[in-house]
Amino acid sequence: MQLQSIDRDKVCQWINDLCNPDTRETALLELSKRRESLPDLAPLLWHSFGTVAALLQEVVNLYPSLAPPNLTAQQSNRVCNALALMQCIASHSETRGPFLQANIPLYLYSFLNTNSQNRPFECLRLTSLGVIGALVKTDDQEVISFLLSTEIIPLCLRIMENGTELSKTVATFILEKILLDETGLSYICQTYERFSHVAMILGKMVLCLAKEPATRLLKHVIRCYLRLSDNPRAREALRQCLPDPLKDITFSKCIQEDASIRLWLNQLLTNLELNLGQNI
Repeated sequence: MQLQSIDRDKVCQWINDLCNPDTRETALLELSKRRESLPDLAPLLWHSFGTVAALLQEVVNLYPSLAPPNLTAQQSNRVCNALALMQCIASHSETRGPFLQANIPLYLYSFLNTNSQNRPFECLRLTSLGVIGALVKTDDQEVISFLLSTEIIPLCLRIMENGTELSKTVATFILEKILLDETGLSYICQTYERFSHVAMILGKMVLCLAKEPATRLLKHVIRCYLRLSDNPRAREALRQCLPDPLKDITFSKCIQEDASIRLWLNQLLTNLELNLGQNI
């Protein structure tokens, strides 16, 4: 749907306002609120002079507040609006490639590496994960190759172990999408150290989910296990280390809520030759 001229004029003005520190905060807010209704916003942002530099400036300006942790809600919200516009750029087919070539996702890794559980930091981590999630959702080989050349896997594993339920869910989704790519699966299963780290974190998550079930998160965890079982060496190792809650009726309620969990879990047990006859 094409923007009406008055809407386009407003959008162009807000984009111009991003380059002015005095008007940037309002422009970030207005553009981020409307990004899903503006199909050509990403190209406009990417090709407008100084706009991406302004977004990066917002990100970099926050670094001093990360260590020691000293981040206010207003600071977090402002940068999250900038990250939302980056996610818009990452999602668009025309701008995704240049976005990667400029190595812009690397600027967000400092946010993913934070430990503070305060809400401003959690919002920052979750929105940064959203940018990476938007990239992997496209099933673009270039995206996977780029991410495998960075430390995104250990960052995601750290969040999967220590994050909130929502952050864990997005981080596990990113790992799942990497695993679903042949290059990603081969990379993780290439060495015992990589595989064992992934298997250890997934195992810890299963034990936590057995105490506090979360259907959506469990679904992504099982999908990761199922994909790992496609690799012969990983399949052999999983026969020995698959957590017991996946082999009994622990998650029967989650299975009732989502038929795909039943399908994937049964397929996993079949792949591992561990279909022990439980009614799951």
